[in-house]
Amino acid sequence: MVVLSELLEEYSSSSTSTHGHTSSSTDHGYRYDIFLSFRGVDTRYSFTDHLHKALIDANITTFLDDDEIETGEDLKPELESAIKASRGSIIVFSKNYATSTWCLDELVMILEQRMTSDHIVMPIFYHVEPADVRWQEGSFGDAMSKHKKTMEEETDGYKRSQWAQKIDRWNKALTQVANLKGNDVNGR
Repeated sequence: MVVLSELLEEYSSSSTSTHGHTSSSTDHGYRYDIFLSFRGVDTRYSFTDHLHKALIDANITTFLDDDEIETGEDLKPELESAIKASRGSIIVFSKNYATSTWCLDELVMILEQRMTSDHIVMPIFYHVEPADVRWQEGSFGDAMSKHKKTMEEETDGYKRSQWAQKIDRWNKALTQVANLKGNDVNGR
């Protein structure tokens, strides 16, 4: 079960200065404390909505994208900026998370931030098994198979190559993030 106090404890221990005073995210050059990555069709009006409210109520500055429509293949620049401007990310893995190329691109960028800075990453497995994310099985396997089929049907060699590179990055990111300590909220 996700316990907000555990998240707050991690946040507060990493935001306390040497003098014992809690400093805001803006003191460290961050615009947001947390970037929420989630698949809207699965969790926007349920789990993610409640999590967002709890974070805001706890005075944790949180970025939540209100745009449901994916208009293109590439991640919106404002989402890239928001990830880079956030101290950490919470990724809500749900059944349809991997069907979204945007979600997968967000995941890759979040993990890149983790590698290049002190970006905190907290995965939450919402009615999915971490092993399905790690090994791309179940709904994650189905989604990745559809992306691969899209790649194979692409007649332009350059675009096909771009798809292949993206799919490789997505597979690696899903495996990597599933190996991080996460929280399972099945049945709660």
